[in-house]
Amino acid sequence: MGAKLLEGKPVADQILAEAAAEVSRLKSKGTTPLLAVVMVGDDPASQSYVAGKQKACARLGILSETYRMPATVSMDELLDVVEGLNRRPQVHGILVQSPLPVGLDEARVVEAIDPSKDVDGFHPLNIGRMMAGRESLLPCTPAGIVELLLRNGIDPAGKHAVIVGRSNIVGRPLANLLSRKGRGGDATVTLCHSKTKDLASYTRQADILVAAVGKPAAITADMVKDGAVVVDVGVNRVPDSKEKKGYKLVGDVDFKEVSKKASAITPVPGGVGLMTVAMLMRNTAKAASGQVK
Repeated sequence: MGAKLLEGKPVADQILAEAAAEVSRLKSKGTTPLLAVVMVGDDPASQSYVAGKQKACARLGILSETYRMPATVSMDELLDVVEGLNRRPQVHGILVQSPLPVGLDEARVVEAIDPSKDVDGFHPLNIGRMMAGRESLLPCTPAGIVELLLRNGIDPAGKHAVIVGRSNIVGRPLANLLSRKGRGGDATVTLCHSKTKDLASYTRQADILVAAVGKPAAITADMVKDGAVVVDVGVNRVPDSKEKKGYKLVGDVDFKEVSKKASAITPVPGGVGLMTVAMLMRNTAKAASGQVK
C-alpha cells in the first residue's frame, strides 16, 4: 500500500494559525512582535532560509529586521550587534543565521543572545531548562518533529525511537524531548552517530526512526523494519541535469525504497523543513508574550 506521507504543510499551517492568533492578541494589547535576523556573509542557502523566515513573518504580521554583515566581520563587531538587539525592548526575538564564516565562534554568539529572545532555542539556559523539563523556548526542528508526529496521530509514548545523528541542533535535543515525561515524550530513545558500530542493528529496532546525518541515502531499506515511522531531517543537494538549477534536494533516507516498508515517512522537501519555520514563528510569538509586562 505504501507509506503515509507525513507532509509538513498541513501541520505547519495549523501552528502558524495558532501563532497568528497569539500575534493578534499581542497587537490588541499594543505589542507587535519583532524578529531580528543577523546574517553574516552571503551563503546562498542561508539567504534562501532568511527569505523564507521573512515571508513567514509577513504572513503572520510579525515585524522583521535583517542585519547583513560581511564575512570579514570581527567577533567584537558581531557581538556588539547582538548586544544592541538585546537592549532594544522593541526586539522580541533574535536569530543569528548559521553557519557562520570560519573564524567566528558560534557558541559565543549564541551565549551572547538574551535567553528570553533566543527564538532558536539554542542558548545554554534554554537547553538546560528543556533538559530539566521546565518551560522554555525549544529548538525549532526537534520541537517541530514532535508536533509533526503528534498531529498525525503518532504518539511516541512506549515506542522505541532511534535517532541517527547527535548534533546540538537536532539529534541531542530531540532525544531529550522524546524521552521526557508527558505529551510528545515517554519514548525509549537510542541515539546513534558516526562512531556507532553496526548501525543497522539499531535502526532495524526502531518504531520511529529519525535520520539527521547530512548524507544522501544514508538510511536504506534494509536498515528499516516493516511498519516503522521514518522522519527524514536531511536536506542535501545532489547534481541533477534535468533540474533547472542543476541539482535536486534529497534527504538522508532512500525515500523510494524505504517508503515501501515504512508505515509513514516525511518527504524532502516538504516535510520537516516547513515545521522548522513554523516553530520559529511560534517561538517568536511566545518570546514576545513572555516579555510583555
